[in-house]
Amino acid sequence: MTKKKCKKGGCKVQMSVPKGMQFGVSYTMDHTLHSKYYYENDRNKSNTDGQSYNSFEEVLDRTCKDITNLLKEKNKAYGDSALNPANIFSKTNATESLCARIDDKIMRIKNKGINDQTEDTIDDLIGYLLLLKISINEK
Repeated sequence: MTKKKCKKGGCKVQMSVPKGMQFGVSYTMDHTLHSKYYYENDRNKSNTDGQSYNSFEEVLDRTCKDITNLLKEKNKAYGDSALNPANIFSKTNATESLCARIDDKIMRIKNKGINDQTEDTIDDLIGYLLLLKISINEK
């Protein structure tokens, strides 16, 4: 679970791991540990908005809602450029453009890994994959 503490000048992300685990160490998540981590650990039953999540379905719904809210905000800010590119410099269609953006996000993960400084890359990648699905379906 991550918590963002925003102060004047930026946000600080604090991350936690289950008791007995460390950052930067690879672990396998068997079903027992997965269930305990997500559903039985009191730290993980509430999100930063104070709502409690007790089931996989609730966690999934909240995670998807967070991504769709991010996409809606970015769509407003960028003027629907993901699905309707301006084609001022690049002449590629939406699908090809989204694939290039996905490649960029994957390269960032490959080069920098996944950590508190690159966590937003995962959300961006999920968002671009959803936009790619929309773009392909609209053809």
